[in-house]
Amino acid sequence: MGSFILCIDQGTTSTKAFLLDRKGILTAGTSVPITQIYPEPGFVEHDPREIYYSVLKAIANVISENPFAVRDIDGIGITNQRETTIAFDRNTKESPYNAIVWQCRRTAEICRRGEIKSREQEICSKTGLKVDPYFSATKMLWLHENVPSTEDMLLATVDGYLVYRLTNGKSFASDYSNCSRTMMFDINKLDYDDDLLELFRIRRDKLAQPKPSCADYGEVEFTREELGSFDLDKKEIELLMTLNGVHITGVAGDQPAALFGQNALSEGDCKTTYGTGCFTLMNVGTKPVFSKNGLLTSAAWSINGETFYALEGSVFQGGSVISWLKDEMRMIDKPSDCDVICKSIDSTDGVYLVPAFTGLGAPYWNADVRGILTGLTRGSGRAQIVRASVESIAYQVTELVNLMTDDTAIPAKNMKVDGGVCACDFLMQFQSDLLGIGITRARSDEMTAMGAGLMAGLGCGFYDSLDTVSGLYEARTNYQPHMSAYEVSTKMNGYKAAVRTALST
Repeated sequence: MGSFILCIDQGTTSTKAFLLDRKGILTAGTSVPITQIYPEPGFVEHDPREIYYSVLKAIANVISENPFAVRDIDGIGITNQRETTIAFDRNTKESPYNAIVWQCRRTAEICRRGEIKSREQEICSKTGLKVDPYFSATKMLWLHENVPSTEDMLLATVDGYLVYRLTNGKSFASDYSNCSRTMMFDINKLDYDDDLLELFRIRRDKLAQPKPSCADYGEVEFTREELGSFDLDKKEIELLMTLNGVHITGVAGDQPAALFGQNALSEGDCKTTYGTGCFTLMNVGTKPVFSKNGLLTSAAWSINGETFYALEGSVFQGGSVISWLKDEMRMIDKPSDCDVICKSIDSTDGVYLVPAFTGLGAPYWNADVRGILTGLTRGSGRAQIVRASVESIAYQVTELVNLMTDDTAIPAKNMKVDGGVCACDFLMQFQSDLLGIGITRARSDEMTAMGAGLMAGLGCGFYDSLDTVSGLYEARTNYQPHMSAYEVSTKMNGYKAAVRTALST
């Protein structure tokens, strides 16, 4: 038996690969960037071939940096950006069009069509989702309507695409958590729904087979010929070839993977991942809870025949707000500048940012609203805008947690957090203050990869039980609230007023 699980984390802006050992320790990961393509306002795309290349490169890098792991890998776990949709040829594995990324809003018009809008209640009761451009079904329909050649091609979220390519076409499967985000998957029956497939004009045989998170997704089968078509050197190709025969034994979308990695294994446990977007999930147990507050319900993971569900709120603009401050506004030189600037003033002096750069997610689900700055005075400057931008991330997450408590009647007692933006101490403390609960930052911020690795470990027997997995979790930092309830109420009311202004503009 091997000594490591290979963890692949294919994200929105990069792909990372890690090695996970039996003590739950991740090696330092390697990151390969993904080009962001913006062909039109509101359109976001990735090159599918670049996505796959980034996976190959990240794997080769981590094995090269840890040569002792060669031929010592017991299984492979995959976690991925969800909803992003790829059409590709069954034989060549190539795509005639770029991947349509989860952030893309091009299908807003499709979502407004009467035949789809009139079925919103049915869609929600079956899939746990809102009708929104966020999800894969309308992206697939758009491809069929605008790129006719895709009608004869396979359609997949990123996990299905990677499984197909890594197994040389021998396996075409997607886990329940990713299938849950297509808007065609009945989370009660854990299968695609025939009526919804007909509604979106998608053929079942073109979609990946739904499977539990911990399952055998097939074995890696690289060929030198195909690897040679990518920009890889001979050493990298040889390292990749050593993986032939290793099985993919765990797959999960990035957010449920992070929930699992955070040891949120019991009903009521919750976490927030602060990445490009922010995603707050609550484990609601083995029966789906459908929100009355505009939140989403999805299958989180399925192990040993038991499926757990999560209530989820999605914030489209999280870490991307920091990128906006740096790249477009030129107000910071690097993300770490935010801490210094935010702490240099006592407050924003009434300035609020609503970062609806691509619309608003839960609980508003408005694809057309745009970002807005309110409360500006002659005294407002760089510091106030930077702090308002950072605070906007915490305001959005706070709304989600409060709504989850309302939906489940389970009061939040602690929030597990992960993701690169957690490095901002000001944001984490402000988040604790707004929620009025403790914030626990995990030992590693790479909890999506951790979750996928733990699932893969359970899938191949690397870990013998959930109890073993649970015992591997360690915290790094804790934040405790210090703000008065009155001050929290005042700040939240100010943010909600700014949102109402944005929605009415």
